[in-house]
Amino acid sequence: MYELKTERLVLRGWRESDIGPWTAMNADPEVRRYFSRVLTPEESAASAARFQAGLEERGWGWWAVEVVATGEFIGLTGLDPVDEGMPFTGVEAGWRLARSAWGQGFATEAALAVVSFGLDTLDLPEVLAVTAATNLPSRAVMRRIGMTHDPAGDFDDPEEPEGPLRRNVLYRLAGAPR
Repeated sequence: MYELKTERLVLRGWRESDIGPWTAMNADPEVRRYFSRVLTPEESAASAARFQAGLEERGWGWWAVEVVATGEFIGLTGLDPVDEGMPFTGVEAGWRLARSAWGQGFATEAALAVVSFGLDTLDLPEVLAVTAATNLPSRAVMRRIGMTHDPAGDFDDPEEPEGPLRRNVLYRLAGAPR
């Protein structure tokens, strides 16, 4: 399993000690603002187990994010194949951090690491990112890491009810020409 390091972060496998802060993050309505609901403790624990299984199976996926200086777990970032049934295919980058970690450049730093890993190590032709159209903070991270909005790829998430979270935007970052 790959472990990625940046100047301030370690992107690593999931530990039992991550479950408490991960559960707290997923119970925070502000952290889950661009999702349809908060998660129960059971759902959070199950998701962490799925993420770890994916890392063990593929060697990459949704990593836990830890601050090097403190050892503190602050969220997740990673790459994941796009779900079946989406109007596009490929590998998607994503991130979600605890509120205490917002505004410090951690999301951009982590996202750059996973996108570089995807393009350079996995030799992906491109990396995608998707979010609710209203999620301006994540869209800003996408732009900061060099992604470009692809309006032709924007779509309505069929699992979301009518409302501000239904419309999703697609961003792309192409790898080096082959």
